[in-house]
Amino acid sequence: MKTKEELLKLYNLPLEKLLKEAKKYTFKEFEFCSLISARTGKCSQNCKYCAQSTHYNTNIHTHPLVDINEVIKAAEESKKNGAINFAIVTSGKTPDEAKDFNELLKMIKKVNELGLKSCASIGILNEEQAKKLKKAGLARFHHNINTAKSYHSEICTTHTFEDRLKTCKYVKEQGIELCCGVIIGMGETIEQRIEMALELAQIAPDSIPVNILTPIKGTPFENYFDKIDEENIIRTIAIFKIANPNSSIRLAGGKKARLSEKNIELLIENCVDSAIVGNYLTTTGFSAQEDKKKVLKANKILKSL
Repeated sequence: MKTKEELLKLYNLPLEKLLKEAKKYTFKEFEFCSLISARTGKCSQNCKYCAQSTHYNTNIHTHPLVDINEVIKAAEESKKNGAINFAIVTSGKTPDEAKDFNELLKMIKKVNELGLKSCASIGILNEEQAKKLKKAGLARFHHNINTAKSYHSEICTTHTFEDRLKTCKYVKEQGIELCCGVIIGMGETIEQRIEMALELAQIAPDSIPVNILTPIKGTPFENYFDKIDEENIIRTIAIFKIANPNSSIRLAGGKKARLSEKNIELLIENCVDSAIVGNYLTTTGFSAQEDKKKVLKANKILKSL
């Protein structure tokens, strides 16, 4: 494993040299996944970036858990567009915050029946919930650390960094694939971005989604457009790949709003192995067709079912 000093030295290399180093570890096959926001808004947590928190007035459309048929329809459409993984995402601290957990287990089984790899992003788990997800056939669980441990209290105070680590631990103990990433551009320092890379290396997730903050009006971070520029986004993602050579680096939320087409293609060519296609939770993304064109232009092989 690289040290903090080694990664910092790499971070400050000329960009071309940094990308050349990252490309050594990038997978040749490229994977798409997509998601449905199955329960949106009214979250009890105070994460400062999030439009779904009840602590802020963001005027988003909120809804309780959707009907299972809506999930099936969205999953079928994702499969047609080339997605391999399909994620059911819900707002809230825990999956049973709104007494929806048993229904979520049924949704996971239906996604599996469609021939997709089921994924869930449903909050902080306890050990028993992780066991039930495994029994239901969940293939992958998504749970971000969001930021560096040293910066977590600046982002959220209603749960701890350790709560997130425990969830990752329970998931891995059950043999469920783990998708665990971050949001960059929230005011963290370069050193803290490297800290994130090293913390992820300790967790060793199968997939690391990298989100770039899209400032949402009404949140404490609504004016955080200037906290990271495109070059530092690229440098950060390259460092994540170098520090986590066995994890897929997934380009996720914020890519459409915060990166040029040219730089998205640069990332796909050099240090990104996968992407989320379509829309996210409260923001929009590229269509599957648009993302496929970028991947093929970078001469990568698209994984297929």
